[in-house]
Amino acid sequence: REWLEKDYYGVLGVAKNATQPEIKKAYRRLAQKHHPDANRGDKAAEERFKEVSAAYDVLGDEGKRKEYDRIRDMASAGFRSGGPGGNIRFEDLGFDSGAFGDIFDLFGGGGRRRRPAQRGADLETEVQISFDDAIAGTTVPLRLAGSAACETCGGSGAERGTQAHTCPECGGTGSVTVDQGVFSLSRGCPRCGGSGRVIDNPCRTCGGTGQTRKTRTLSVKVPPGIEDGARIRLSGRGEPGPAGGRSGDLYVSVRVAPHSFFGRRGSDLTLELPITFPEAALGANVKVPTLNGAVTLKIPSGTSQGRTFRIRGRGAPKRGGGNGDLLVTVNVEVPSRLSKEERELLEQFREKHRASPRAGMGVVE
Repeated sequence: REWLEKDYYGVLGVAKNATQPEIKKAYRRLAQKHHPDANRGDKAAEERFKEVSAAYDVLGDEGKRKEYDRIRDMASAGFRSGGPGGNIRFEDLGFDSGAFGDIFDLFGGGGRRRRPAQRGADLETEVQISFDDAIAGTTVPLRLAGSAACETCGGSGAERGTQAHTCPECGGTGSVTVDQGVFSLSRGCPRCGGSGRVIDNPCRTCGGTGQTRKTRTLSVKVPPGIEDGARIRLSGRGEPGPAGGRSGDLYVSVRVAPHSFFGRRGSDLTLELPITFPEAALGANVKVPTLNGAVTLKIPSGTSQGRTFRIRGRGAPKRGGGNGDLLVTVNVEVPSRLSKEERELLEQFREKHRASPRAGMGVVE
């Protein structure tokens, strides 16, 4: 039903025929704009971030996107072919009608179908890792306090030795149908509260909910080369579903601490390397730190301030294999204090090099 009500393409601001890279780019832009860390205390931004994440969870997965498009196309075809009473079967379109009972009722499909167990809520949390761990990959322990399946009843909600039974009023569908002409409107069953099940002897530990509060410890595997702000999805590690339903997912946002001298641009690392004036003017072989030990970089004579050199394969791991590069930008250090001898040598140098580097700017000196 949510897929029918939500235009995920509109949420991400992309066309229906958008490519997967276009969808990913739109998601990243919106997620960065509305991320809770960048909008602390802004509930509207938080809800927008969740909406964007839900849209990308479907459209970013080619399989889910295909199913989403087919469901919405089917719904549109249903109204074009004679209204909600049209003869449309989910089976004819490759779907399991039992999994889409609410939608089936909307189009007059008829029949009482057992309501599938409700899925648990998704959870979001955040972990902090070092720059080095982000490059090499690591495993992070994570403690979560929240709902968990009741250990006494195993999540069923029924007292040990007993079990829930199908609601006699709705037949396990969780809803009752009211005919309104060509429409058949479904409403939550008042007897079972929409669960499709009736518990005569509720579990005394959880009160029949099938859930208790618990602190659990998880291990989050962080892949090598992960970037700051990336999200890891742990399927089935969110909140448990009511009455033993499937658990939701856990989304872990990764925050990477800055390095003392390395920076990052995608899979490339950056480094500002100080060199002396003689090294820049005369050339030199200098040692450059990398994440895997120092390497030698040849500085050509006459190197100017701000010049960038590329050391291939010394960057961050790429998702498809291999590594990015290390981009080394040189900063020519000017000594703040000079000895008498150094000053005399520089004055001699100045006397021999009278040409002004500003001559081409029309400045007369």
